[in-house]
Amino acid sequence: MVMRIFFLVSGMLLSNTIIAGDMYRWVDRNGQVHFSDRAPEKSVERVVRHKIEPGRPDDIATFEVLDRTNGWDVYATNRVQGPIEVGVSFKQSRSLSTEPRFPLRTVMKAGERVKLAKIDAIARDANFSLEMQSVPGDPKALSDKRLYDFPFRQSVKWKISQAFHGGFTHQDEQNRYAVDISVPIGSAVLAARGGVVMQTIGGFERTGTQSKKFSERANIIRVLHEDNTMGLYAHLKPGGIMVREGQRIQSGQLIGYSGNTGYSTGPHLHFCLQINKGMRLVSIPFRMNSPEGELKLSRK
Repeated sequence: MVMRIFFLVSGMLLSNTIIAGDMYRWVDRNGQVHFSDRAPEKSVERVVRHKIEPGRPDDIATFEVLDRTNGWDVYATNRVQGPIEVGVSFKQSRSLSTEPRFPLRTVMKAGERVKLAKIDAIARDANFSLEMQSVPGDPKALSDKRLYDFPFRQSVKWKISQAFHGGFTHQDEQNRYAVDISVPIGSAVLAARGGVVMQTIGGFERTGTQSKKFSERANIIRVLHEDNTMGLYAHLKPGGIMVREGQRIQSGQLIGYSGNTGYSTGPHLHFCLQINKGMRLVSIPFRMNSPEGELKLSRK
């Protein structure tokens, strides 16, 4: 999941969900220019309206742009229990200086809140808009290429409905190297590898084949492994997440129950191994065992 958020200092509306406020500028008796979202008692010039679009409950990071005298401070908070990378850049700017220089990227630890940058106004016509991005994972992660355990008990009836480069939904970078294992709804999902539960997203009940409507409406578990790769378990049943964020789990441990939520044509578990590659969440090849031996997931 890649998240983008825009912060504007301008007179334009982004959407109906934007929070807006007035910003004021005045010059004190020493000639110092001040900016604030609160008007002082004396006459001032109202210069801009600043707006920030609130994040969704499942966003991996939240961003804040806080007013201060003659500028703004940019903060980010990592909302998941594993590393993420965040980036900040200008979409447009005028009469500003920044420390550090933009564009910038930084890796944040689990639950960390950091000040990313400060922006200073250097003239009366200061104006800017920011693009902020967040991607789960440490960009230095390298797979140790181990053999992953089968995520179901031997008694479960299963079949591979889609493997690497599957023509239906396994064509984009995030899912190119994924496997779909068809199983009955409510089948116990076991951890294919131990690690820390980095993120869970639940509360979805519906399914459908409209990509735009259902692609981000699957119940999921994201597990951070020792090599900093991330295992994604998707389409879990409503109420089928049995672990909590930050919990350390072992291979073979019950973590949830299979379902048919989100963008799906039938009950199955979608599993893939992902890394952060240059502020892009991508899937990578992996090997997986099964009751019938190692799965053949690649076309080659």
